[in-house]
Amino acid sequence: MFDKILIANRGEIALRVIRAAREMGIATVAVHSTADSDAMHVRMADESVCIGPAPSPQSYLSIPAIISACEITGAQAIHPGYGFLSENSDFVQIVEDHGITFIGPTAEHIRIMGDKITAKDTMKELGVPCVPGSDGGVPDLATAKRIGEEIGYPVIIKATAGGGGRGMKVAQTAAEMESAFMTARAEGKAAFGNDEVYIEKYLTTPRHIEIQVFGDGKGNAVHLGERDCSLQRRHQKVFEEAPGPCITPEERARIGKVCADAVAKINYIGAGTIEFLYENGEFYFIEMNTRLQVEHPVTEAIFGVDLVREQILVAAGEPMSFGQDDLKINGHAIEVRINAEKLPNFSPCPGKITAYHAPGGLGVRMDSALYDGYSIPPYYDSLIGKLIVHGRDRPEALARLNRALGELIVDGVDTTVPLFHALLQEPEIRSGDYNIHWLEHWLAENLSQ
Repeated sequence: MFDKILIANRGEIALRVIRAAREMGIATVAVHSTADSDAMHVRMADESVCIGPAPSPQSYLSIPAIISACEITGAQAIHPGYGFLSENSDFVQIVEDHGITFIGPTAEHIRIMGDKITAKDTMKELGVPCVPGSDGGVPDLATAKRIGEEIGYPVIIKATAGGGGRGMKVAQTAAEMESAFMTARAEGKAAFGNDEVYIEKYLTTPRHIEIQVFGDGKGNAVHLGERDCSLQRRHQKVFEEAPGPCITPEERARIGKVCADAVAKINYIGAGTIEFLYENGEFYFIEMNTRLQVEHPVTEAIFGVDLVREQILVAAGEPMSFGQDDLKINGHAIEVRINAEKLPNFSPCPGKITAYHAPGGLGVRMDSALYDGYSIPPYYDSLIGKLIVHGRDRPEALARLNRALGELIVDGVDTTVPLFHALLQEPEIRSGDYNIHWLEHWLAENLSQ
């Protein structure tokens, strides 16, 4: 087992890793920018190293600085959290070349799943159901139009190297194809330096269902059910729950086995999430995230496992602490993402926290790096906390969420808490009858943006 690990991240996810490591008796190293000198993860870690100025490219995205921090402190392994360098295959390769263990998948698996066309082709070969679409990249508009006619409109054009909703455009009809195709290519080029795109059938009322998988890198893998992440704004998740309100036990067992078998075949190591669009009882693969997800706590809540602890175990060459037969769902869990943003436009709202009180009580978990007097810097993502609740069933979890939101105090900045108060009054949220377009429509009707 490792004696010391470095966390190449910040905020609540860095704290999350520190807590798991501390319970395992492992010392931790926090890295930070000059803007994060007073951050909670810096205070909580056993050691800290400043790796550069505030801008991410000069600090949290600086591979030489992070490697140097490892060498200075003697850290034997790096946990990447999510975001930043967590899915950068070059980073993983450099880490391994320096004799440091990366707590996550191999560089090869990250590379395969990081390219959406290669990922889709790989999943097809592994027996995972995929959305009908182009076989690989689409070289020109004429080809795009031909594919659109073959699979039928509407279609969605996606940048191969895309993510976070960038480089994605929908063509409802053949007349819209040219504009959507050219825009998606331009966005892909601007955001990712790659203008290659591919085309898929656009499902009209799907849900976003993701399957949590975990492998030991030795041909053994399990699934930990699904999460429903259908409530999204601009392709960004805001509300996640497990198990999914619309998924039957039979469907869960079927798609879970398909996913676990797929990652076992490629000797995948660590946590991963296979994401699907789900419509009319069918699952369609869209991408795989080769890291811990922001919403992993809802899975931990219903299965009673510590996914970060398991990541560290298998990275150290030890076996997983559970098998598929050990994983039984207990109750229902919901997570809402609390952002420092000003409604109704969701504009970032950095600033000083003048008062902070986390909710508590049975079945309530608040993952946050906030504290009284903390100044939220303007340089990074606006996520400042995740409120997770667990109940015996979905109605109890919803009631607990409503109660916990009422207890949460974050003064000094605007947050998205009012959004969740409003959503909990909606019949579709209470019944679980929503899809990936529901929140956008609701926002258009209820908030002037």
